[in-house]
Amino acid sequence: MATFALPARGTARRPRVLPGFGLTLGFAVSYIGLLLVLPLAGLALKASALTLPEWRALVTDPRLLGALRLSFGAAFVAASVNAVFGLLVAWVLVRYPFPGRRVIDAMVDLPFALPTAVAGIALTTLLAPNGWVGRVLVPLGVQAVFSPLGIVIALVFIGLPFVVRTVQPVLEDLEKDVEEAAASLGATRWQTFRRVLLPALVPPLLTGFTLAFARALGEYGSVVFISGNLPFKTEILPLLIMTKLEQYDVAGATAVAAVMLVASFVLLLAINLLQRWAASRHAA
Repeated sequence: MATFALPARGTARRPRVLPGFGLTLGFAVSYIGLLLVLPLAGLALKASALTLPEWRALVTDPRLLGALRLSFGAAFVAASVNAVFGLLVAWVLVRYPFPGRRVIDAMVDLPFALPTAVAGIALTTLLAPNGWVGRVLVPLGVQAVFSPLGIVIALVFIGLPFVVRTVQPVLEDLEKDVEEAAASLGATRWQTFRRVLLPALVPPLLTGFTLAFARALGEYGSVVFISGNLPFKTEILPLLIMTKLEQYDVAGATAVAAVMLVASFVLLLAINLLQRWAASRHAA
């Protein structure tokens, strides 16, 4: 009589619906390693060539600190503006049918397809003192080009689609019956928005803010024309890196990139933790 041994507890594998997990995991890890880990390791290796006094002089350089403040400040302001107006644009595109809505919806993706250099030239031409918008701003004492304001405008332009395309699917999935139920229970429009809609919109808003912030932080093409690259005034970190590369200071450029990478990672990690907290609170 044949006997069958039962597998030991904890050793039995649950069958998978789709096979090939090991193969796909290997491809995924290799792909991430080649595209992310290997370049970052090369960056860290090149930056480690600097001595400790050279690092101390670099991180205390007023020019680097000014570029760091401008880059993170302009990126934060632009991402905040996009979070507000991106929500409004997504709301209008989802909730209100009107003639030309499909055209406007397609135009939202224009910064994705438009080369950043073309965007920078177009914005500089438009905001220059003799441009269509610049000639209106000059009598008001507002200088848009070669100023931090122009940098923020360029970063708002290239970051808007990230917020709109992140919030728009969530708005489309929200059931209007919930809003009608809140209104039938006596809630005002503001209470309905704050207690019913806003909790569901906070996670995608934070995601769109993070994506817009990350894109603005590393933007170069659309900023280089409108900023003027003035040290201590309109010089952002990517422009400072390019300046050091043009001076054949590869180690210095790599060190600035490493400082930018560490600061970006810490800030994005904090935003992701905030996003996870908001998502868990909404789920609860």
